[in-house]
Amino acid sequence: MSARMLPGGPVADAVLAGLAPRIAALTAAGHTPGLGTILVGSDSASAGYIRMKQTKATELGFTAPHIHLGDDATQADVLAAVADMNEADDVDAVLIQHPTPPQIDFDAALLALDPDKDVDGLHPVNMGRLALGMPGPVPCTPAGIEAILAHYEIEVSGRHVVILGRGTTLGRPLALLLSQKRPTANAAVTVVHTGVPDWADYTRRAEIVIAAAGVPGILQPEHLTPGVTVIGGGVRYEGRRLLPDVDEACEQVAGAITPRIGGVGPTTIAMLFKNAVEAAERRAGLAA
Repeated sequence: MSARMLPGGPVADAVLAGLAPRIAALTAAGHTPGLGTILVGSDSASAGYIRMKQTKATELGFTAPHIHLGDDATQADVLAAVADMNEADDVDAVLIQHPTPPQIDFDAALLALDPDKDVDGLHPVNMGRLALGMPGPVPCTPAGIEAILAHYEIEVSGRHVVILGRGTTLGRPLALLLSQKRPTANAAVTVVHTGVPDWADYTRRAEIVIAAAGVPGILQPEHLTPGVTVIGGGVRYEGRRLLPDVDEACEQVAGAITPRIGGVGPTTIAMLFKNAVEAAERRAGLAA
């Protein structure tokens, strides 16, 4: 029996619909929200992601200032671009597209970014805010995963969630997020990774498994208990081909599962714009 599918598209649509009146209120108050983007180099996939976000920003009523630096950009060039975005009055939130060329220290660029304009929620200040339960931008993919679980009314509170992966963009912040005391979180969270030889012993005991390792096909049907909810968060790309952590055969074991295409991706984008709207509201003095 195949699993119930948990597509991210309807979740993202609901999030974006909820942002529409907030964007309208900002505009009515004379504050058009702005999402600034910085692209370094000529990687075609990165350029495509930026175009997609700029298009969505325009659709939602944002301005979309952009700085594109060449393949030969220096660290000083990148830091100057970040400084420009920090100071720009028409920019509420900033995205520095990753990966950057090898001569660029991405972490140093991120550290130079104004934490209140950090749309990805990955600045150390914002990770600290998340750990302490303080308001601030939340990493987009973890927030999108929580939104998927909430939208499809999958009980999380009090249940055992196992996250396979400990990366700073997904596994670690997701563990912090889902263990917080909220109706859509409040879980018993276990984090395992490829350095744990018996990690499958943990996933087999879980009620919800979230794959966040970035290792194609790492999660197989034999690693799951029948009826478990499975969220595929980790992916890797081989050219333009998307290689997810979750093997498609897991659909035959899971009770509910995100699809290979159109799962967590759409909700990540929606949460990026949610962070951007909240940043605009703070700067405009309209934050709740």
